[in-house]
Amino acid sequence: MITQLSIRDAAVRRGGRLLFEGVYLELAAGEACALTGPNGSGKTSLLRAVAGLVRLEAGDVGFGGVDPADARGDLHLLGHADGLKASRTAREELTFWTRWGGGNDDALREAADTLELVPLLDLEVRRLSAGQRRRLAIARMLAAPRPLWLLDEPLSPLDARWRVAVGVLMQRHLDRGGLILAAVHDPLPAATRSLELVA
Repeated sequence: MITQLSIRDAAVRRGGRLLFEGVYLELAAGEACALTGPNGSGKTSLLRAVAGLVRLEAGDVGFGGVDPADARGDLHLLGHADGLKASRTAREELTFWTRWGGGNDDALREAADTLELVPLLDLEVRRLSAGQRRRLAIARMLAAPRPLWLLDEPLSPLDARWRVAVGVLMQRHLDRGGLILAAVHDPLPAATRSLELVA
């Protein structure tokens, strides 16, 4: 299980353009880092590189001795797009992702209750607001717990109340030994340090 994230001398090139280089980060269990920088500086690309979806131009990513191939099963990536199938109901989506991620029905029910999704579960995802879809996406992470959360602007569609509530969930994840790397423009509502990428 992941207890550490190390990014060493990382560089990413996309479409022939070098987005960033020489990036270092060490995160231990219970720590969070806010990834900041202007649009186009490579925040999303770095998250995707950690998740194994983007190839590094240079450098490497380590997971505290866990083989990178195994580590991919110990992380959640929540991107700009929530990755939800619009034609399914919220219940079908949450059930699918919970089971795919190794969670169980009790965890599903607890996650749906925590994110106040129970009244929405029989609605098709396409009928949910952007904030409701984001809460459904976050519920997937709670229902199938994994130690490393990679979050891309996780709070952007949420109203003030839910930003606070999700901050509480983030802090709870950290208190239980989880790790968070989040690309943000606004401060995270949890204890964090920051790493700035410069375009």
